[in-house]
Amino acid sequence: MCEANAYLIEDNQGESLIMEAVDLVVPEDKGIRLVSIFGDQKFLNGYIHSLSLVDHKIFIKHR
Repeated sequence: MCEANAYLIEDNQGESLIMEAVDLVVPEDKGIRLVSIFGDQKFLNGYIHSLSLVDHKIFIKHR
């Protein structure tokens, strides 16, 4: 499987898991939409900070 987990990077608190099994990341005007392999969706007012493709991780920061 090639899906990833998405994490929110918080300045003083490290990272926290937002969504597992992310299949689709869609940039939108005010942020990004995450869609899991199960059809669950989340919208975040943020941007992709970095990707770890080997570890299947997406790191997101708030705007």
